Amino acid sequence: MNFKRVLFIVIAILLLAGCSTKEDPASDDSKPKDQAVIKNTDVKNEPSDEFPLTGIATEAGSERRAAAVMINNHPEARPQSGLSEADMVYEMLAEGDITRFLAIFQSEMPSQIGPIRSARDYYIELAKGLDCIYVCHGNSPEAKTMLDKGYIDNLNGLYYDGTLFQRSADRKAPHNSYTSFEDIEKGAKEKGYELNGAPEPYAFLTKEEAAGLQGEPALKTEVSYGSDEYDVQYEYEATEEKYKRYSNGEQTVEHKSNKPILLDNILIIEAAHQVVDDKGRRKIDLKSGGNGYLLQKGKANEVEWVSKDGRITPVKNDKEVGLIPGKTWINIIPDEPGLVGDVSF
Repeated sequence: MNFKRVLFIVIAILLLAGCSTKEDPASDDSKPKDQAVIKNTDVKNEPSDEFPLTGIATEAGSERRAAAVMINNHPEARPQSGLSEADMVYEMLAEGDITRFLAIFQSEMPSQIGPIRSARDYYIELAKGLDCIYVCHGNSPEAKTMLDKGYIDNLNGLYYDGTLFQRSADRKAPHNSYTSFEDIEKGAKEKGYELNGAPEPYAFLTKEEAAGLQGEPALKTEVSYGSDEYDVQYEYEATEEKYKRYSNGEQTVEHKSNKPILLDNILIIEAAHQVVDDKGRRKIDLKSGGNGYLLQKGKANEVEWVSKDGRITPVKNDKEVGLIPGKTWINIIPDEPGLVGDVSF
């Protein structure tokens, strides 16, 4: 009888304990779990990354390797295709007063890029500094040596004319060679090149820093390359808060769509130029650094530029100057006469 009574008491205690557990409010251990769910929801709604050359937020990831494409700037090659989708564009002299572009694509993948022109050694150096796949159609003797020795992963239209590079029927050679980002990646896979490996990011300003920018007014700026056909004008569009670009007074737009090229940062720098042959080919010193102007939000500031691991970087008081998130155009001009003689506001 006593045994049954004890057993009854034990069972009653266990039942009471079970009821008590169910009726208790959520324990302290459950609170962090609820908070973690809220936090994860917040993170899901926030972009996971930024593109390294534009500072623009993305949820799709930003590890894609960049491609650097030589773009023709002859008047017969204008308007070009793909420039509005380039993260950065470098503009430099090739021969004589003729400039060419090195367009860097990483955040966007154009379906048509061109017209494409031949390589020069100093453009290759810039592409190498961003660890790009370098794309050209033809080459100078110095550039050929670099490409043949494998200095940089490259695709040369001389060997892919009609396959990865297509000729447009509405223009004459050498102003009619085009490719696409899809064909660049296809060629890279065929040659065993790595397709991942984004460039190191540049420094970018926050919205608050951009809103507080100071500087000299730079609503209209001209950069001279010694010829009306290649001189450049920038005009600040206050409603867009971006710069429009012009060549010889004609606005730079996309071929076919007429979409304007709109820019957030204009970096104008001077570097030593030297003519090295009877064709007028040059060597350009992209390592020694020098003076420059940085145009942002309708204002200009004097900066210096340095070659940081092969990348042209604006600095002031030995500190990297932040860019406005968006598109950047870099004009490299001869140091004689330099900024004083070739740039006007």
